[in-house]
Amino acid sequence: MKYSYYPGCTLKTKAKDLEEHALAAAESLGISLEEIENWQCCGGVYPQSDGEVAQKLSSVRSLVSARDKGEKLLTLCSACHNVIKRVNNDIKTKGNVKKKANLYLELEKEYSGETEVVHYLEMLKNDVTFEVLKEKVSNPLKGRKIGAYYGCLLLRPQKEMAFDNPENPSVMEDFISALGADAIKYPYRTECCGGYLSVNNKALAENMSDKIMRSAELAGIEEIITACPLCKYNLENKSSKVKVTYFTELLAESLGIISGEGK
Repeated sequence: MKYSYYPGCTLKTKAKDLEEHALAAAESLGISLEEIENWQCCGGVYPQSDGEVAQKLSSVRSLVSARDKGEKLLTLCSACHNVIKRVNNDIKTKGNVKKKANLYLELEKEYSGETEVVHYLEMLKNDVTFEVLKEKVSNPLKGRKIGAYYGCLLLRPQKEMAFDNPENPSVMEDFISALGADAIKYPYRTECCGGYLSVNNKALAENMSDKIMRSAELAGIEEIITACPLCKYNLENKSSKVKVTYFTELLAESLGIISGEGK
């Protein structure tokens, strides 16, 4: 299986581990991820305005690149996934956005939202399948009590993202179980960690993140996995015994690519 791959900025700087383990695991699973040439930052936050499409053009360029190769566009970062998938939905459902984007980019072939945008977790679930993944696990994570942290961006808005049930998702728990660990649900796994509030209202973000970590700790969880670099930053800055890691690190460990220490 081959995908066009959009990494995003943070995976080349502060979140290198998220990408490094994902690429190694994909290779082990026989998945080819071809990084898009000359990709640009998606902006990190979905641009709400439909009147000004300039902020959406970088996403459209990546979508067109995947379309022209006849491939799905795969993402890793929750924020990038949210932005690109919602922009693609705008192209499909909002004629003014589609018209302006095509006019700005002067495309030889009009783009109408044909590209399918998938998150790495969706690729594992739907294309590899968790049943096959379980068979490929060489180092099952038996006895590990692990919780999933979804946050906001993978799940919401529900109609546009269509990732999982926003109130009671299961894909990350199914992923954890496929790796042999004990997937433990806890009340705050879909609550916001504070996100970008950590920039201008650090105290509020810390309070929101602390509630999540306390919820996980009370549930007996030893480790939380996430797909979002900002969520990881907010959550691991808490005074909690619960470890916070990227889901790709867990995957690489279970496939025998890295040791239990994550190195």
